[in-house]
Amino acid sequence: MIIAVSSDEYGQLVEQLFHQLQKRGHEIIYFGPESGEDSQDWPVVTQKAIDEVVQGHADEAIVMCWTGTGCSIVANKINGIRAALCLDAQTAEGARIWNHANVLALSQRVTSPAILKEILDAWFGTPLSSDQWNITQIDRVNALDENRKSD
Repeated sequence: MIIAVSSDEYGQLVEQLFHQLQKRGHEIIYFGPESGEDSQDWPVVTQKAIDEVVQGHADEAIVMCWTGTGCSIVANKINGIRAALCLDAQTAEGARIWNHANVLALSQRVTSPAILKEILDAWFGTPLSSDQWNITQIDRVNALDENRKSD
């Protein structure tokens, strides 16, 4: 898979995420500062990563900021994106099953290396649900995007 990654600050979580993604065989497209560079604006780097998904250059995205809240808000402003802020593996699993989330938002403040691995295991190990009830819910969410387009 090709994963677009964004972060407003370069820190340990970025390095750990890169390591985990490469270990799993994913290709990374990164938006954000490199090691030793100043921080960048989280709305800007998040949108760049999300644009990669929308344009079909990336399969999914993982976006990060200090709390994870800001980047998840930005991501969810874009039609077709279902971003989930996941602080644990159970939330990541549920986001895939019930919400068909295609963007994972992470908090740089609270995500430890062990929790990151658990979240990624759940995220990549959980298929999107195909049962009719969940499909109906996703159709309802997608209809919200369509309503926004017609306004």
